[in-house]
Amino acid sequence: MLLTFALLSFNLAAHELPRVVPLAEAAIGVQPVSITAVANPRSPGGPHDFSSEGDYWWPDPKNPDGPYIRRDGETNPANFLAHRRLTFAFARDVGALTAAYDLTHEERFAEAAVQHLRVWFVDPATRMNPNLQYAQSIKGVCTGRGTGLIDTVHFAEVALGIRELHGSAAFDTATETAVKDWFRDYLLWLQTHPYGIDERNADNNHGTCWLLQATAFARLLGDETALADCRRRFKEIILPTQMAPDGSFPREIARTKAYGYSIFNLDVMTGLAVLLSTPEQDFMKFQLADGRSMIRGVEFLASFLADKSKWQRPPDVLYWKEWPVRQPALLFGAVAAGREDWLHLWEQLPADPAVEEVRRNLPIRFPTLWHI
Repeated sequence: MLLTFALLSFNLAAHELPRVVPLAEAAIGVQPVSITAVANPRSPGGPHDFSSEGDYWWPDPKNPDGPYIRRDGETNPANFLAHRRLTFAFARDVGALTAAYDLTHEERFAEAAVQHLRVWFVDPATRMNPNLQYAQSIKGVCTGRGTGLIDTVHFAEVALGIRELHGSAAFDTATETAVKDWFRDYLLWLQTHPYGIDERNADNNHGTCWLLQATAFARLLGDETALADCRRRFKEIILPTQMAPDGSFPREIARTKAYGYSIFNLDVMTGLAVLLSTPEQDFMKFQLADGRSMIRGVEFLASFLADKSKWQRPPDVLYWKEWPVRQPALLFGAVAAGREDWLHLWEQLPADPAVEEVRRNLPIRFPTLWHI
């Protein structure tokens, strides 16, 4: 995989190999564990139903036993997070294993990845139901919300990794069919359930994350009708409604964690542009009539990623010091615009952050799977 710039050639595969293989080696020794291993006692769902509770919701000091109230940007550590953590770990391990298999073609990596896929998507005793009916519930308010669909945004990279397993000895036809059936059912749920429709219509990072998942799942399934609709939504809805003329995201900047949310939305939106691109059209270079584009979005944020002190807004209420890390938007933007400075910045930033909240907001961790 050769990325050519005006003044240099950069081989992403060679660059990633020494990072990816040790991560995959570690993942080989990990016992697959799905959400059925831990139950949320406050969820009405069953053992196969994903469950989480809204991050920014807390007991009301004026009514401690009543409905929770919102404190934007402040995560309540008492909320149920076990299923989300299992999902992140699963995506991390499968991402590393499938990326290593793609780079080395060593069957041991494929074998380990398939074990995880069977536990999560195939085995009747441990598989997750293909819906998020009980995600990001709020005590005293609701048992689930469309907002919860963001909890599986890491499945987008899992779906890309699954595509790389096609043809491996470990990924037999029956298993591949069952895994794809799971994603087909989940994509249909995203497209038709009221929660999915609510999330699809969100005008901030939630709408972007819905579209990233729909696109990645449609690519796995070869669903050209869904992909055509995803391309239309990107051009007509996502980019026009979310990006300001200067390349910023006003709805993210309005948050109490404006820096982190801006980074997250840019990463996801550039990843989306990469997945939607065809030989005939590069969505990283697609422009609206007024010049808004993903390259403009990277132009806006790159200087603040290089020097956070230039950020002329209040520091984020949480995790201000932990950003930035190796943001994929810099890499995707460098490829599209031929910007060596963005590539060098991407190389210099930490690739594998240890802080859980940062990992949660970094759903693109193995760029070789994105076939840029």
